[in-house]
Amino acid sequence: MSFEGDGTRVVHAGLPEPVPGQPFLPGPVFAAPYHLDPVEGPGTNGYGRPDNPTRRALEGAIGELEGGAVLAFASGQAAITALLLSTLRSGDTVALPSDGYFTVRAFAEGTQRDLGVKTVQVPTAGPYPSFEGVRLVLLETPANPGLDVCDIRTVAAAAHAAGALVAVDNTTSTPLGQRPLELGADLVVASGTKALTGHSDVLLGYLATNDEELLAKVTVWRAQTGAVPGAFDAWLAHRSLATLDLRLARQSENAVVLAEFLAGRDDVREVRFPGLAGDPSYEIAQAQMRRIPGIISFDLGSAERVARFLAASELVFAATSFGGLHTTADRRAQWGDDTAPGFVRLSCGIEDAPDLVRDLTAALDAA
Repeated sequence: MSFEGDGTRVVHAGLPEPVPGQPFLPGPVFAAPYHLDPVEGPGTNGYGRPDNPTRRALEGAIGELEGGAVLAFASGQAAITALLLSTLRSGDTVALPSDGYFTVRAFAEGTQRDLGVKTVQVPTAGPYPSFEGVRLVLLETPANPGLDVCDIRTVAAAAHAAGALVAVDNTTSTPLGQRPLELGADLVVASGTKALTGHSDVLLGYLATNDEELLAKVTVWRAQTGAVPGAFDAWLAHRSLATLDLRLARQSENAVVLAEFLAGRDDVREVRFPGLAGDPSYEIAQAQMRRIPGIISFDLGSAERVARFLAASELVFAATSFGGLHTTADRRAQWGDDTAPGFVRLSCGIEDAPDLVRDLTAALDAA
């Protein structure tokens, strides 16, 4: 029997068949070496770097949600650099989002440029150039932190027509928000540190694909570079995955309320939330995404006012990252994003919306 409900899928994803006396989710396997067959040598498990049953269970769970084979990494950045370094060679060109995660652009313009890889930066909302001569097109939609959205299917078709691979950073959306492999992408990369695990206690990344050749290439890369998550992190991530549907539902509901609240204030500018009617990304998001993540961006005009706002709030923690249980916010310019000094990324947690509105009202008034 096939179950389609998100809540059912995340609760049961990657679990073994029930065995009397055994736990639903087996505990983490802590091992570097395993016993080898004296004659045949390694079987399923030979050494902890390429082999770990806890990690494989997590990969199977995420793979059920993304719709592809998955490799887990020690962080989202480890996953995306593995993608870039395993697929690009000197003389290749990669197209990157100019408004996406800044560390990826920094890596491309630094390490990869030194290796002879050229970079073309494109805004997520377009316009998109010709992809002739481009080896890889990396999309991030919704983009972090500006929250623009692009039509994955349309961009992927244009990239494939030019002979380019297409990868989508699915961190912001999660596989419950959209499944890029079904929309034409060749690969998905994501940080599981954010909403996927959602408890602000795990660093994790993953790559998903249905292309066996690409999967084999990245598998070798990971085994040789060793960028794997530990067994306990993999177990924590798998445990946390079960509540993803519930967490996203509350975060998205809170985001709708807070976006409308912020948009109604005269002292808050440029509120962005793809689920807000009238947002530049609203129509594409409604057509492409199954649910909108609980992230909002807005501008308070100056770094000083952002600092006063965060200091005055009792519920909004000043912290980077997003997608956790607690509502957090940070001023993105301090990290290197090309944003205005007063630009704020706010990640809605699972608190009660009326309490958040009261707290934001008081904090904005005080600021």
